Amino acid sequence: MNLNSTRTRITALTKQLAVRWQETREHWQDAKGTEFEKRYLEELFSRANTAAASIEDLDKVFTKLRRDCE
Repeated sequence: MNLNSTRTRITALTKQLAVRWQETREHWQDAKGTEFEKRYLEELFSRANTAAASIEDLDKVFTKLRRDCE
C-alpha cells in the first residue's frame, strides 16, 4: 500500500480540476456558475485537501509502526 502516491494523485487531480474550472469560469459567468462552484466545488476542494492531509498523517503512522516492528 503506497499512501504517498495516493496523496500525490489526489493533489494532482484536484489541481487539474481547479485549472479546468477556472477555464470554464471564463465562459460561465452567471449566477448558476457561481452556485455550482459554491455548492459542489468548494466542498470538493476542501474535502480533497483534508483527505490528502489525513493520508499524509496515516502514512507517518504506518512508517512509525513499521520501524517499531523491525
